[in-house]
Amino acid sequence: MFYLGNCPIPPYSFCLTALEWALKRSKTEILNTDQDVQFTSPDFIEMASTKKVRISMDGRGRSFDNVFIQRLWRTLKYEGVYLKHCETIKEAKENIPAYFHFYNSERLRQSLGYKTPAEIYFKRYALKK
Repeated sequence: MFYLGNCPIPPYSFCLTALEWALKRSKTEILNTDQDVQFTSPDFIEMASTKKVRISMDGRGRSFDNVFIQRLWRTLKYEGVYLKHCETIKEAKENIPAYFHFYNSERLRQSLGYKTPAEIYFKRYALKK
């Protein structure tokens, strides 16, 4: 248990807050996590399941399960932070959202037939409606 002053805070409260924030803004069908305590807590699982979000957990000790998200963070660091020379939190708060917009909506992917992830996602989502 973590403490903020004299107030106990569950170690997974940040993840619950982040999930709640994300689910208010967007709907996803599946959420991929690892098996850490914050993602296996009954509160986290209940919050996802009440919104009809399936949880897929990486296998224990399977380092390759995390390769895609690790690549995303590496790409963000090199292209969105280091090249932009973010030196303060204020600069990071301005540059990182702009980079994610670029990453999803403008940066073409060879693996997606030279389309953006947004083109693929929104085309697939529109077909389901």
